[in-house]
Amino acid sequence: MAEMKIRKQGLLTTIQDQGRTGAQQYGIVVGGAMDPWALRLCNVLTGNDPGAAGLEVTMMGPELSFSEPVRIAVGGADLSAAVDGEKIPLWTAVLVPAGSVLSFGEPKFGVRAYIAVAGGVDVPEVMGSRATYIRAKLGGFRGRELRNGDVIPLGTPGRTTGRRRMHHELLPDYHKGRPVRIIPGPDAPGSLSLFMSETYRITNDVDRMGSRLEGPEMDVPEAEGMLSDAVAMGTIQITAGGQPILLMADRQTTGGYPRIATVIHEDLPKVAQMRPGEVIRFSTVPVEVAQQLRRHREKQFRRYVKLAAGGP
Repeated sequence: MAEMKIRKQGLLTTIQDQGRTGAQQYGIVVGGAMDPWALRLCNVLTGNDPGAAGLEVTMMGPELSFSEPVRIAVGGADLSAAVDGEKIPLWTAVLVPAGSVLSFGEPKFGVRAYIAVAGGVDVPEVMGSRATYIRAKLGGFRGRELRNGDVIPLGTPGRTTGRRRMHHELLPDYHKGRPVRIIPGPDAPGSLSLFMSETYRITNDVDRMGSRLEGPEMDVPEAEGMLSDAVAMGTIQITAGGQPILLMADRQTTGGYPRIATVIHEDLPKVAQMRPGEVIRFSTVPVEVAQQLRRHREKQFRRYVKLAAGGP
């Protein structure tokens, strides 16, 4: 069985997939990749099922070696990935010889890079997912981040993709100059237009659960009698202090703060790659537009997968 060894652990490297769905009613968070679109694309490049498990690398990447020749793809943030010291391109399938070292250098763009390996990361599934949820020590490799000396089993590669590089139309939109699009939430105040006219800064209080934003205080919607209710990836809540919290992959299953908006699915990759200190602006779109954008993206993706498998 092929294996991947962690020679150097990096800042925060975890095993992730598309998350643990269907158990939020029991208090089990969805989790999964912060930039799920990036991981899906990397999986397709290596011939994996789009939902296969790979690695999520945060800011300062690890050093990895492989026991056998293996095809990999790196996408998401540009953290200067290199094989044996030679930089490799993003969104491209690369054959790594046995014993070679995949490493990362200076962060050029973004926060989180994703590594897909042909055959996927073959750790046991927990409640239908291999995603790591560190707070509950659930899934992944022993429920924790990867550390020096860990040896991770890899699955058996399936078909070899016929496409070596990802088509540019499928790549996530990481353009920082455009506002992040939102749809109004169930607790949106009448002053939501004020929220959109302002800019907010991502604070240092950021993790996989979400990001605290800092900017002009908002009038908090009347919360008396408000019950905790479901939240989603991208939900924006307003705290009692009038500042927003943007929830992400490891968010809680319910929240008691007013939910003023939700980032549309198409713009979640952009949010996942924003660093502390960056400025974020918002604009609203109708829910029908958000749905149309997602349907179009999924249609493109299915067509690409079919072509990669050699279909017409």
